[in-house]
Amino acid sequence: MAKGRFPGMGGNLGNMMKQMQKMQKQMEKLQKELEEREIEASAGVGAVVCKVNGKKEIISIKIDESVVDPEDIEMLEDLVMAAVNEGLRMVDDMMAKEMGKLTGGMNIPGLF
Repeated sequence: MAKGRFPGMGGNLGNMMKQMQKMQKQMEKLQKELEEREIEASAGVGAVVCKVNGKKEIISIKIDESVVDPEDIEMLEDLVMAAVNEGLRMVDDMMAKEMGKLTGGMNIPGLF
């Protein structure tokens, strides 16, 4: 960029680029930390408990034997699905909240 075309922009642009690089490194570090976190969600008042990590991987599913009824498999399927979906939603919320703290609430497309 030629200095004569945009007076005063050279230093500001350089500082802005340094700040963006610093923020990018902070976001990468935070994202790695968040991927290690575990979220626990449940359905049916704890009848089905699902643990999900920040990578949106299911770590475990616990099912209380009281909801295991061979005559009503559909209810058990619904409880498992509800617990898993809640866990995934909670991970999304956690990521958005923590990244929002770092970015000052700016919505940066493709961030996570």
